[in-house]
Amino acid sequence: METIIKSASVKIMLSYDYSHFETAMSVDNENGLSMKDIDNARKDCQRLCDKAVGQYKKAKETAEYRSTGEFDMRNFEAQCKRISEKPECERTVFEKAVLKQYEDENWKAQFDYVYDYDDDENYYLDLHTPQN
Repeated sequence: METIIKSASVKIMLSYDYSHFETAMSVDNENGLSMKDIDNARKDCQRLCDKAVGQYKKAKETAEYRSTGEFDMRNFEAQCKRISEKPECERTVFEKAVLKQYEDENWKAQFDYVYDYDDDENYYLDLHTPQN
């Protein structure tokens, strides 16, 4: 007589950069679960942990940019002031591009470093797309 597995649970724990990420899930099926079903659940858990690590990296990077953003913005403004004091005929192509960027009303947006663990709904759909 073959044993029928009706319920299984999987758990993935990752450590990265002194942070810990853990995902656990259970799968149930009254008709039984195959090893492939359980393995797919494990892969889904792993993907969620991997996504958490990726988001953690991005959040940490954004925090670093945010900490220097004010300095970078003041530095950019000072650079633009120096360039604008030069006669127009002496400005390099790069300097002209910098001034054009400065004249754009959204130039400060390049120093806005906001990140809130992007919620990409397609990611969850991709978890259950069969992989060949």
